Amino acid sequence: MSDNERNNKTKSNLRLIAICGIFAALVFIGTELRIPTAIGYMNLGDAVILVASYFIGPAAFFPAAIGSALGDLIAGYPVYIAPTFVIKGLMGLAASLIMARSHVRNVTGLLMRLAAGVVAELIMVGGYFAFEVFMYGKEAAAGSVAFNFIQAGVAVVIAVPLTFAIKVRRQK
Repeated sequence: MSDNERNNKTKSNLRLIAICGIFAALVFIGTELRIPTAIGYMNLGDAVILVASYFIGPAAFFPAAIGSALGDLIAGYPVYIAPTFVIKGLMGLAASLIMARSHVRNVTGLLMRLAAGVVAELIMVGGYFAFEVFMYGKEAAAGSVAFNFIQAGVAVVIAVPLTFAIKVRRQK
C-alpha cells in the first residue's frame, strides 16, 4: 500500500468516526425529544438511527448504541443503559445491512428502506419486551409494547422520506 493510499484510508476512517460522532449526538438529541409512558418514554431517536443506518452503513451500530444509551443515562433510566446499547446498536446494524441493498437496486429502494425500518423496529419492540419481561414480568412488559409500536411507526414514517430527501455526496 502506497503512502497516498494509506493517507486516503486514514482520512476516510477519520471522516467515518466524525460522522458517527455527529450521528451519535443527533440520536441523543432525538432521544431527548421524549414523551413519558408508564414504564419509560417514547422518543424520536429511532428515526435518526434509521437515517444514520442508510447513510453510514454498519458503522451505524455505534451512534445508535451510544446516543441512545446516553439518552437513558441523562433521562434517569440507568437500568436501561446496557440493554438500550445492545438493542439500538442492533437496530442500526440490521437496518444498514438491509438498506445497503437499496443502494444497489434503486427500483426497490423504497421497499428496502421500509423493510429495514420494520425489521429494525421489530428488534426494538422485541428487545425491550424481552428485557422488561425479565425485569418486571409479562404484564408490565406488555404495557409498553403499544407505546414501542407507536414510536416504531413514527420513526419509519419520518426516516424513510428523509433518506430520499437528504442528498449526500457518496464517496467510495
